[in-house]
Amino acid sequence: MTAQLSNRFATELPELAVAWQAEQTPDPKVLVLNDLLAAELGLDAASLRTADGVGLLTGTSVPPNATPVAQAYAGHQFGGYSPRLGDGRALLMGELTDREGRLLDLHLKGSGRTPFSRGGDGFAAVGPMLREYVISEAMHALGVPTTRSLAVVATGRDVRRETMLPGAVLARVASSHLRVGTFQYVASTRDLELLRRLTDHAIERHHPGAARAENPYRALFEAVVEAQADLVARWMLVGFVHGVMNTDNVTISGETIDYGPCAFIEAYDPGAVYSSIDVEGRYAYGNQAAIAQWNLARFAESLLPLFADDQDTGVELAMESLGTFAPRYATTYAAGLRAKLGLPEGLEDAVAAELGEELLALLHSNHVDWTSGFRALGSAARGDAEPFRGLFIELAAIDEWLSRWQAVGPDPAAMDRANPVHIPRNHLVEEALEAATTGDLGPVQQLLQVVQRPFEERPGLERYAAPAPEDFGRYVTYCGT
Repeated sequence: MTAQLSNRFATELPELAVAWQAEQTPDPKVLVLNDLLAAELGLDAASLRTADGVGLLTGTSVPPNATPVAQAYAGHQFGGYSPRLGDGRALLMGELTDREGRLLDLHLKGSGRTPFSRGGDGFAAVGPMLREYVISEAMHALGVPTTRSLAVVATGRDVRRETMLPGAVLARVASSHLRVGTFQYVASTRDLELLRRLTDHAIERHHPGAARAENPYRALFEAVVEAQADLVARWMLVGFVHGVMNTDNVTISGETIDYGPCAFIEAYDPGAVYSSIDVEGRYAYGNQAAIAQWNLARFAESLLPLFADDQDTGVELAMESLGTFAPRYATTYAAGLRAKLGLPEGLEDAVAAELGEELLALLHSNHVDWTSGFRALGSAARGDAEPFRGLFIELAAIDEWLSRWQAVGPDPAAMDRANPVHIPRNHLVEEALEAATTGDLGPVQQLLQVVQRPFEERPGLERYAAPAPEDFGRYVTYCGT
């Protein structure tokens, strides 16, 4: 298996890269492999299943000219600054060029200890790695910018968590793994030349248009603000709760990264929290836009020396650019909500906003499932309102809302394109991961087939569209380390 990997990050930014080798895997076995993604990357899926291919997917076989590295970065974790985080159980194998000419990172998770492990074992368990595979592929199918999952390989090594669990390595692909925390790390060194090189690298790789601006570094910041505003708005529209919106999980590309303590809301609740460690609800569903803006403020602080020679001027420019986040987020979210409601283009924004806000309030007070509620609304647009009405206790209130909404002429076809039938339902994810941990991959494979075509109604898959049963209880997720 010959994969053409470059070592661009390792050579252009050696101060942020520690050359490292993955731990050997006693008995590696491919659990899931993304054949379609492999084809997009110009890789032969059959070859990836050979010994050499599995070696690439686990980091134990390094292609010629590749330089696997652990990347250095810092970050605010739940509001507290950690000056040295880095890839504690991950390796950047290198960059590859896909069939469309895009440069992409091939990155491993769970490949063993690195100089950044901070006492951790550097390994990962099968369940959390399959979670990232399932949810990242679901997010991709839902149209949310995300890192992609290429494969999960069982290592044949057990890892110790609360109990002994089978170990695995995830191979994932991203536009890059540059993050706000990368810039925070460099800013803390006070090495202006390194900060400039890192920022130029980010501009060339992700936002080349910024290079033509009067102030390229401010233009980069504004491009990242725009990308993150759009990303979080899209999360909100599909009911996704990230769970660990630390600055080291905020990518410069605007892709979702890290699917540890994450989940999709069921009954609509802005206060929904699923992470076992988010005891104060910092990263609750309804807080995600505000937290994104806070994280971007930390990015601006890192870039201040590049905005202007005078710090006060730099702060003024940063605040002005950061101020574009809220209107961009509001515009993207409003457009998405209009699509979910099937509202015609000519409808006044104020009317659309009122209809949207009132429906959200009714969804909340009636504890209506976000995903199935919006999908059932499409039936109401076709003249059958009973599936939707049946989700509510306050019938008089929802009937009054329905009459005003139906009067504007919603488009059911547009609604079907905006409102998925299927998301990775939390109880189904746990069911599949539990089975996989004991060696049964059937439920994971079935769940993948469902969530990779989220907008299609298919007979026999009704249980995959239904909310969790009442006895499922409160859902809690963990980081997997």
